[in-house]
Amino acid sequence: MTLASGAWPTFAADRPADDRPAAGGRQRGGSAVVWRAEMTKMAGQWRVRAAALACAVAPFAVLMAFNVQGATPSDTLFGQWIHTSGWAVPMVVLLWSGQWLLPALTAIVAGDIFSAEDHLGTWKTVLTRSRSRGQVFTGKLLAAASFAVVMVVIVGGASMLAGLAGGSRPLVGLTGQTVPAGHAAWLAALSWSTQLPPILAFTGLAVLLSVWTRNSVVGIGAPVLLGLVLQLVSMVDMPLALRHWLINTPFGAWIGLWTQPRFVGPVGQGAATSGLWLAVTVAAAWAVFRRRAIGAA
Repeated sequence: MTLASGAWPTFAADRPADDRPAAGGRQRGGSAVVWRAEMTKMAGQWRVRAAALACAVAPFAVLMAFNVQGATPSDTLFGQWIHTSGWAVPMVVLLWSGQWLLPALTAIVAGDIFSAEDHLGTWKTVLTRSRSRGQVFTGKLLAAASFAVVMVVIVGGASMLAGLAGGSRPLVGLTGQTVPAGHAAWLAALSWSTQLPPILAFTGLAVLLSVWTRNSVVGIGAPVLLGLVLQLVSMVDMPLALRHWLINTPFGAWIGLWTQPRFVGPVGQGAATSGLWLAVTVAAAWAVFRRRAIGAA
């Protein structure tokens, strides 16, 4: 990862770990400047563009594949209705995305956004001039979170469009009730919105690994591997209280929205779980980053 030309203001000397402003005072809006610079860099990276394109195309590819083959993923929630109502499409894509796609997407940037500077040896250039260490950390964290949110919006929005293309007809809910097409569309959009808290939690985890290990392979690969392992662990009989606090559990909080009567408790629990993971991982990442001796191995 390289700095975009003109994206960062002029730097002078490395700032000490105690984050005191340099002579002349700390510039206002420093985190926003870092955030804009990182977003500019991301916009020019081929892997980010490829990820966005894949998110936009994948739901339509899923719809086309099922229509051509005539197959139904009957072992998947809503899978048996995929030829009956187009609104089954965003739900099938959502189920698969929460299992592996969303953690992988966020790790592409969050797992590399700090460790890439270690790999390229550019920290002494970045952590200098008028941007404090805290501003750099905050700006990079916000950029990683922005990328994660944008990817969820793209794949979720494309899934909704694919559902509309598949036919806006009533959908059968998880307890056998008939959900009118308009209400099914609303529930599908609401279900996708529940993916934002856990994806931000995975962003915090990937950032922590990126800062702590200084290794992009670990920062990108470990969250994906953890997500897959926890999918297997969640199938094992374990205390419900423990299951609630797994980082991947909130991805399935939407299920209660499709039952009759509806229960929304898992959505609130999932938000609390994700918030805790995000707070802990970000605090740990900052604790490591602020004490780092720049230039040390």
